[in-house]
Amino acid sequence: MKRIFQLLLLTWAVSFFSQITKNYSIDQVSRKTIIYEPTIKSVQIPVVFVFHGHGGNANFVSRRIDVQNYYKDALVIFMEGLPGRKVPGIDPNGTMNGWQIFTDDLEGRDIKFFDAVFSDIHKLYNIDDKRIYIIGHSNGARFANVLWKMRGNKITAICSASAQGGNLIDGAAPLSIWMYIGKNDRIVSPQSQEQSIPIVKSNLGITGTGKTEGDKTFFSGKNSTELVLQQSDAGHEFPKQSLPEIIAFFKGHCK
Repeated sequence: MKRIFQLLLLTWAVSFFSQITKNYSIDQVSRKTIIYEPTIKSVQIPVVFVFHGHGGNANFVSRRIDVQNYYKDALVIFMEGLPGRKVPGIDPNGTMNGWQIFTDDLEGRDIKFFDAVFSDIHKLYNIDDKRIYIIGHSNGARFANVLWKMRGNKITAICSASAQGGNLIDGAAPLSIWMYIGKNDRIVSPQSQEQSIPIVKSNLGITGTGKTEGDKTFFSGKNSTELVLQQSDAGHEFPKQSLPEIIAFFKGHCK
């Protein structure tokens, strides 16, 4: 029993000390990240960036979208937004944390934040640039699509949940994407999200009807890209039950 207890303590210690809170100064504004280092070592390290929804924070999303528990050989980075994005009916004064939703708004503050973190991890870790992944929920999903448009050459695959890119991503570099749309979403209408589907298909050169399994339809695109379109009867929440499949989707795509 004592031996088991010691092993549990060791496991807890490894997990605890692998979590790092790190701040970055972007245009003299402090930006927060929570970083989970890999608990399974590899020569080159894949990376997953996670962006919370409007009003969220890095601490909450690290528990809600706990990629670190499913992708143990990855460097998982939970990014934290800032106030300044006004949302009618939800945050009219822009006092909650959020992300830019266009390539040129909020003075590009969040793209600069991503660039700073991306540069820093390359100095500290042996990053596998063929395996750079992004998860975004709601406002964070919209920003993931901003990054697709602006930094698509650095990204391997994206999971965009409960908000899509629309015309913003027209002509973006082809990469693999998991699109989640809740049919009962009362925050971002499913109809508006569905308007992004043909744009994504065009970016990936998809012309076929795809293969449907349950609430997911799988499409093959050019350059070995893939679109997974998940449409469930849920609402605006992140599809936590699909997280293991989303991580498997990421692992299946390498530049």
